[in-house]
Amino acid sequence: MSHAITNGFTEKFYGSTDGLRLHAGIYHPTVEDATRLPVVCLPGLTRNARDFHELALILSRDRAFPRRVIALDYRGRGLSDRDENKANYNLAVECGDVIAACTAFGIDRAIFIGTSRGGLILHLLAATKPDLLAGVIFNDIGPVIEQAGLMAIRDYLNRDRKPQSWSEAVDILKENHGAAFPALSLADWQDMAHAIYRERNGVPVADYDPAIAEQLKTIDFGNPLPDLWPQFENLDAIPLQLIRGENSNLLSRRTVDEMAKRHPDMLQITAGGQGHAPLLHLGDIPERIRMFVAKFG
Repeated sequence: MSHAITNGFTEKFYGSTDGLRLHAGIYHPTVEDATRLPVVCLPGLTRNARDFHELALILSRDRAFPRRVIALDYRGRGLSDRDENKANYNLAVECGDVIAACTAFGIDRAIFIGTSRGGLILHLLAATKPDLLAGVIFNDIGPVIEQAGLMAIRDYLNRDRKPQSWSEAVDILKENHGAAFPALSLADWQDMAHAIYRERNGVPVADYDPAIAEQLKTIDFGNPLPDLWPQFENLDAIPLQLIRGENSNLLSRRTVDEMAKRHPDMLQITAGGQGHAPLLHLGDIPERIRMFVAKFG
């Protein structure tokens, strides 16, 4: 990945229903085909459209089935506006923003890829706008979130240490995630840093509203986290692929087994040497995703 992620896509902005200016990266296919379903990419809690750059290039430039790929920045992330009402950083509002993006870009049906929080949003879409979903790919997420995994996310997002250089940004990522991601090379860690941070005044800064991380401090882990099994049931007739990090602490094998029982046609991929959430451009994952997407013509 180029550390300056500027090639291969067009920057687009659209409006939320409450007036925010939201951002998307549009990857145009090598050959336009208006009948071919697009792919819409939804990132994790504090992540942004840059997570999907390499995969989006692969799918938009596929020799047999090139297609448009739209990667979104939620409100408060990446190049999207930050919300003055911090309570709006919630799944229901962000689900509404995804629907607004589809309307703005003329999408009435698509294949969706949801990483972590993006997959939770897809559960809500399955319950509220199922006709939008031609196919779904979950990246290390399901109807049940493991408390230990969410607590780990809370802790590392709210640590005080901030990088003063790009090399220090890489060091911090390796400290937080290295044990779960032995498959990553130095170049992979550098790519991750440039996807998560944006340079401001010569210093890498996390590319999201800090209020999003603050929200995690309010979760009462003394009570079980709510699950999304009723929403998952709405996916029973929708083609589904699940990617799980081999070392994931957010998506358990028990949950994966139950998902497979309730959706017997679900395709499964294990991202070897990766934790939560797997990088989608490594190993055989891009080809497996490409094959799944190609089924839609």
